[in-house]
Amino acid sequence: MCKVLSVVNQKGGVGKTTTALNLGYALSEKGKKVLLIDLDPQGSLTISCGYDDNDNLETTIATLMALTMEDRLLPGKNNYILTVGSMDLVPCNIELSAIEVSLVNAMSREMILKAISGELKENYDYVIIDCSPSLGMLTINALAACNGVLIPVTPEYLSAKGLELLLKNILKLKRGLIRVLK
Repeated sequence: MCKVLSVVNQKGGVGKTTTALNLGYALSEKGKKVLLIDLDPQGSLTISCGYDDNDNLETTIATLMALTMEDRLLPGKNNYILTVGSMDLVPCNIELSAIEVSLVNAMSREMILKAISGELKENYDYVIIDCSPSLGMLTINALAACNGVLIPVTPEYLSAKGLELLLKNILKLKRGLIRVLK
């Protein structure tokens, strides 16, 4: 069974992208099939995977989310899954910022990413979602799509304070929307 993990923290600069990339790499080195999903409009995971010119990528997670919100078919997986060594990547770019705004009025807005990842996860042992430093609709989508959460923190007051707030928010979401997270 595929494990879908969201790497989340409302604070920036705590190592979310580094954690997602290195965890994915370590799992792939152990022979696991890993899919990384970049869900941060800054595209840091995509850039870290060597796709520096992410603004010119034809199909990204933003494209997939827009098509899903419009109830349109997704393109073939080979059109948007990029290979990064022994891992796969669904890339991202700044277009995802506009999708977050569109999610506000979308039907089943919390479940858009879950619908997309549901089609993908059958081919993987792990799907790792790198989230932006916020608890907006994109991160809520990641939490709805996952069955586990990783919260990187740095040993400093503001990072720990952010952890406390994030845990409270995850518990609120869990009660109202999402199955039990580990």
